[in-house]
Amino acid sequence: MAKKIVYVVGGIYGPTGMGVILSQKINYLAGHTDYDLYMILTESPEKPWFCEMNPRIKWVNFDINFDELDTMPFAKKLFFYLLKQHKYKRLFKKYLLDIHPDITISALRRDINFINDIKDGSKKIGEIHFSRTYYRLFNFPFLPKKVNSILTNYWIGSLVRNLQKLDKFVVLTRSDYEHWPELNNKIVIPNFISDFPSQPSSLKSKNVIAVGRYTWQKGFDMLIDAWSLVVKNNQDWMLHIYGPGDNDEYQRMADEKGIGDRIVCHSYVKNVYEKYLDSSIFVLSSRYEGFGLVLAEAMASGLPSVAFSCPDGPADIVSDGNDGILVESGNVEKLSEGLLYLIDHKEDRIKYGANARHNMQRYDKDNIMQKWINLFESI
Repeated sequence: MAKKIVYVVGGIYGPTGMGVILSQKINYLAGHTDYDLYMILTESPEKPWFCEMNPRIKWVNFDINFDELDTMPFAKKLFFYLLKQHKYKRLFKKYLLDIHPDITISALRRDINFINDIKDGSKKIGEIHFSRTYYRLFNFPFLPKKVNSILTNYWIGSLVRNLQKLDKFVVLTRSDYEHWPELNNKIVIPNFISDFPSQPSSLKSKNVIAVGRYTWQKGFDMLIDAWSLVVKNNQDWMLHIYGPGDNDEYQRMADEKGIGDRIVCHSYVKNVYEKYLDSSIFVLSSRYEGFGLVLAEAMASGLPSVAFSCPDGPADIVSDGNDGILVESGNVEKLSEGLLYLIDHKEDRIKYGANARHNMQRYDKDNIMQKWINLFESI
């Protein structure tokens, strides 16, 4: 009898990294195994899905709409969170008891607080898409630093106790594996590259590319500062940034620095691989990452990279001096120096790009998904 596997996804109506990669995993299993696959959603049933899902996948949307909590003031948010969480737990428990899956997989959303208490007979797996370094941090400006620290420690302590009860806990990188010393049920399975272009970039354009959401995490403010240093030494190259969010804000930053003609902050594009192939260098300026999938995608397209060695991902992906350049996290000057090196050294740019494409084969979809299948079969 085929295994029944339930994935707890949350929402798949936007181009968020976690939703997209989870959708791709479930689709892969639907196309390559005989597993009975189920998907639990909680957000915005009225919105169209961003990813097309295999019709073999059974799904349910509990219509909890946790996302609306982000628009509420703190006191109101706390009250409605408790109401929504109560409803979520009730519907979640009923669903698992109705279908009796063999395996239930949590992406460590709000279900991690009760998933181990549901006695439906399924093995419980958790997978984290973030680095522990910046995960579950309280940073309320209206609270003293010490109070924020106490709340953070309590929240992380509660999470660790729940993770210890899981049958397996999956992290994305070797470095993050070391950040969970309390756990003896952990395993590393990185994300996979969804597309491996048949041909690499020619590296003939004078374009540098960055990709990510326009948020503080992605460090595009630091990238713009670094590019202003690049422009002082080379005015031939362009920086192109692509991603969802308020790109106008970052374009204004570039304009205010007098380099708005050397930077274009684009909106999100569906087929980012076309942009990789029209570029010659990839740059990652993130303050932190769970993995850094866009970095691996760009390198699979034959691009050498310059990346902050931020927690936790780039150091797993980039081999410094072989397929890219890793620089001290947050060091804007070093980031600009790395970019200028690849701009000025064509032979190394070509060599690093070829090595990058070869080295990224370890993140091939079949290779990574076989690790997941092996995990499912082993438990």
